[in-house]
Amino acid sequence: MNRLSLIVIAVVLVCVAALSLWLAPRTALAQNADSASIPTYNPYPPGILPPDLNSEILRVTREVEVIESRALARWRSLKPPTLTGQPPILKNTGTEAVETLGELMNYDKNISPGRNSACASCHMPYVAFSGPIPSVNLTMIAYPGTEHFRAGKRSAQRYPYAPFFPVLQYNEEQQLFFGGNFWDSRATGYLLRNPDANQAQGPPVDTQEMGNPDTACIAFKLSKAVYRPLFEIVWGADSFDINFPPDTADICSKPGGAFGTDTTPVKLSASDRTKANNVYDHWGQSLDAYEQSVQVSAFSSKFDAFLKQKYTLTADEKAGYDLFRGKGNCNTCHLDGRSSAPAPTAPASEDTGLATDVAPLFTCFGSANEGLPLNPRNAIYYQDKPDAFGFIANPDGFAFRDLGIGTFLRSGPGSWPNPNDKWKRFAPSVDGQMQVSSARNVAMAPTQCPTTEAPGPYFQKEFFHNGYIKSLKQLVHFYNTRDEPNFAYDVTSGHCPSGTIERVNCWPRPEVKNNIDMTTGKLGLTDQEENQIVAFLQTLTDGYTRPYANRDTYTGACLRGGSAKTQGNEFLIPTPELPPCAKDVCGVPPLPTMPIP
Repeated sequence: MNRLSLIVIAVVLVCVAALSLWLAPRTALAQNADSASIPTYNPYPPGILPPDLNSEILRVTREVEVIESRALARWRSLKPPTLTGQPPILKNTGTEAVETLGELMNYDKNISPGRNSACASCHMPYVAFSGPIPSVNLTMIAYPGTEHFRAGKRSAQRYPYAPFFPVLQYNEEQQLFFGGNFWDSRATGYLLRNPDANQAQGPPVDTQEMGNPDTACIAFKLSKAVYRPLFEIVWGADSFDINFPPDTADICSKPGGAFGTDTTPVKLSASDRTKANNVYDHWGQSLDAYEQSVQVSAFSSKFDAFLKQKYTLTADEKAGYDLFRGKGNCNTCHLDGRSSAPAPTAPASEDTGLATDVAPLFTCFGSANEGLPLNPRNAIYYQDKPDAFGFIANPDGFAFRDLGIGTFLRSGPGSWPNPNDKWKRFAPSVDGQMQVSSARNVAMAPTQCPTTEAPGPYFQKEFFHNGYIKSLKQLVHFYNTRDEPNFAYDVTSGHCPSGTIERVNCWPRPEVKNNIDMTTGKLGLTDQEENQIVAFLQTLTDGYTRPYANRDTYTGACLRGGSAKTQGNEFLIPTPELPPCAKDVCGVPPLPTMPIP
């Protein structure tokens, strides 16, 4: 399908799509009788939900089932480990056992209330475990969860290398936060001492995602899972000695928000609640084991081969690498195990020594506000009306502002409670900041759509927390020109002046102007140099030294045509007139250092 065809389809079908999505029976995906009677939630104006949303969800569901069947076969062929020694060790196949358990959990759609949404539904391996639906990446940004069509507020963050982030900590000397998981670092790892395991505990009970109303529901569903024996081998034979009430299945077939403010509708005794919490901790730890495994965090890219002197970078890749750690200033945040060269004090210098890190993660584990404009396509802004359960995801509507880690430190809307009250006073210093994700696999696409860049054939991804950027070319161009006087305009997205092209020579104003990272924005790169950095970023894609597991499962279409510079521009929409920032976001002490409009 070419880009012109995509535009025509979107224009012709948008009204029909809106009606069909409103009327579509939830039984297309759900498998329990109760959920079949729940009407589809559609507070969106025409054009926010893509016309192919139902069919694309079904496609991804089929792909998830394929990978789940592979994981089941892997488990059934696995020789059971032997529990021995002090401390007790699962000898021989213990590592593979816990990784396989995490894999089975990741692709198990039965964990959700509608039995229609797995972790992998929003995170598929062929795009480095990010969002697998091109039309969603172009339109609604956040992915729909079990309850159609509730959706989150940010793009689907990649799994690979997230397990290596440390527990969130405030460095008093640097006056910076490092660590945690999620865009806003809310999965601190404070209790499990593992942010990635902590992160895995979020989506199953997020009202906008897998949507369970109680963490005990996950323990209950795991007790019914076909792979329960593997869980008991890894975590103990008595793991599920829990007396679940008779109404547990009914409660767990309903989404979060269906029980008002009651966050523990499964009524367990204190001892059984403790056991269920332990099972949920093991859920997170098992998923972390899978995400740490070589199936996910593989260190198998061209760059890894280059570090081992088994691959020679092409001229453009080498030029891009030199720019990445030099003029482009990229590796001040996306650390590559070498110094930035040329150094400010020695402009002619170049780091020609061996890498100080032979498995660099291309992140500093910190956070930054890159000054992205508010993206009016984000589904969260429209979810200000009650669904069939009376639940409202975002009462603030377009008054919501995403302050990232700043909102988390204030225990604000859409985030988690802050477990460390000593951190709250630092909130104004981090308003607008989002996690510096690893640059590894930023360019991964399905094998048959081998690039993220038009004219392709390409797979349409989305970049940054709000999906505003649609290609790596645009990403590098944004870093390069954001603050150029002839590029920066005091307008919102969709309102660039006549004679300019948004994302080419017009950057709308930042959603949050506070704490913007000034190490980028005016780099002086040429068009060719931007392209060379993109070429280098593509060397960070796993699967070069050995195949990347399950990257072959994409069954959708590739896109063709157009230019990476204007990729996705036909889906830009005008931002409505914005109300002031909501009081529950911007009016919570300590207040932002300057007002956020």
